[in-house]
Amino acid sequence: MRWALTAGCALLALPVLGVLGSWLALDAAALDVLAHQFETVLPAYTAQTLVLALGVGAGVALVGGATAAAVTLFDFPGRRVLEWALLLPLAMPAYVLAYAYTDFLQFGGPLQTWLRALTGARGALWPDVRSLPAAIVLFVLCLYPYVYLLTRAALGERGVQMMEAASLLGAGLRRRIVEVALPLARPAIAAGVALALMETLADYGVGAYFGLTTFSTGIYKAWLVMNDRVAAAQLASVLLAVVAVVLWLERRAQSRLRFVTSRPGAALAGEARPVRLRGRAAAAAVALCAVPVLLGFALPVAVLGHMLWQEALHAEPGLPLQRFAQWAWTSFRLAALAAALAATLAVLLGFALRTRRPGEGAAAVALAAAARVVSLGYAVPGAVIAVGILLPLGWVQARWPQAQLPVLVTGTLFGLVYAYLVRFSAVALQSIEAGYTRVPASVDDSARMLGTGRWALFGRLHLPLLRRSVVAATLLVFVDVMKELPATLVLRPFGADTLAVVAYNLARDERLGEAALPSLAIVAVGLIPVVLLSRAMRER
Repeated sequence: MRWALTAGCALLALPVLGVLGSWLALDAAALDVLAHQFETVLPAYTAQTLVLALGVGAGVALVGGATAAAVTLFDFPGRRVLEWALLLPLAMPAYVLAYAYTDFLQFGGPLQTWLRALTGARGALWPDVRSLPAAIVLFVLCLYPYVYLLTRAALGERGVQMMEAASLLGAGLRRRIVEVALPLARPAIAAGVALALMETLADYGVGAYFGLTTFSTGIYKAWLVMNDRVAAAQLASVLLAVVAVVLWLERRAQSRLRFVTSRPGAALAGEARPVRLRGRAAAAAVALCAVPVLLGFALPVAVLGHMLWQEALHAEPGLPLQRFAQWAWTSFRLAALAAALAATLAVLLGFALRTRRPGEGAAAVALAAAARVVSLGYAVPGAVIAVGILLPLGWVQARWPQAQLPVLVTGTLFGLVYAYLVRFSAVALQSIEAGYTRVPASVDDSARMLGTGRWALFGRLHLPLLRRSVVAATLLVFVDVMKELPATLVLRPFGADTLAVVAYNLARDERLGEAALPSLAIVAVGLIPVVLLSRAMRER
């Protein structure tokens, strides 16, 4: 079984190897393409991607760190509600946020129309919302929960106690925050920023809709518009290198995180309480935590709901409920299939890693290496995965025109599910590995002493103990597939549009009212893991 799992993991690594392998065939023509890109588009792609990344990184660090510190270290009215409400923007994909705010803030949108009627002004009251600064703000609003979650976990275990100890030593509030809380949260903030940057670099929906010149939009333009697979592969390689650097920084920050699970000073810990805020300080804390929730979730949902209501009132044939049902069914079956396969692979891989012993030979070493490869999949952007799948297929088609493999991958749902597994198997594996950390190794030893076989150990002991982790892994992959856009745009077969693709196509055609229904459906599905996560945090 170990060699079979290793082979399956190696298969999931093929798209990345396909992109990197394009450099092995770097002939004179490919060098000319690379030189041409350096002279024309590459500087613009690099500059705009860098500005976007720096802006989003600074924004999520500020918003996520400040809100986490507020709900963890201070007590103020509404804190219990806001500490879980701050997770709600996780359910809002960035491209859906872009559609909502474009409709709300554009020249003919409700806000400018109301302001012109109120003031008598003519013309646009502000520049077009589809711009790089607006994209930075939108990414910050939907990605700050990554920093918020990790920072809140880092401060929640020791932050209050250390702030209390510093207070007893005579330190003022400002000094306690700057010299105690901030250093304690710094690794968590860095890890959360790295996760947000990986999502930003992988985005295609916002970049394409706002007309940005980023690496992701450049890859699709090179492949689909210019029909230049060499240029697309080169841009994908550069993006992959940037993501690898960000991933390394994230792993480094994660290795520095320390979470205390036992509290020996229980009496002292019990006496420590968050600092109680009153008056203006309390109002400022409420505003600090409420604004990201309002702008990142409540207002966009209200705008989408208004768009849907207006579409239902004014559309001639009414809402396309029959077509919507078809799109929803396509999304559901793709997400369910990918989630089931990813969870199954993660469970088997987690069990194989759990039961391996030192010195078991090449199979165990290869399996461990393959698992690490799978765990990197989530960091690979969908654009890179799509190019990595299509490049080898083009090579096969050029040499064997009668081969059926390209048709089987690009003309059916197989290739799409394969791309989902490449990208999201890491999510399932992480959840299963986290579940195994809560199962002591002594449980396995006791079962073996009682004569339990390998598969009986798996079926009668591990699976029941991992039930919640398996459900969590399945749900997370399901939601991620429902929201996935870049790879689906390129690899989907004819007539297999998902809700994400339909919402993007309708918004691109300026049919924002019709895009509201699939967008709201995606947000509703995205709320499932957010609700479960908030419940788990409250129980903890």
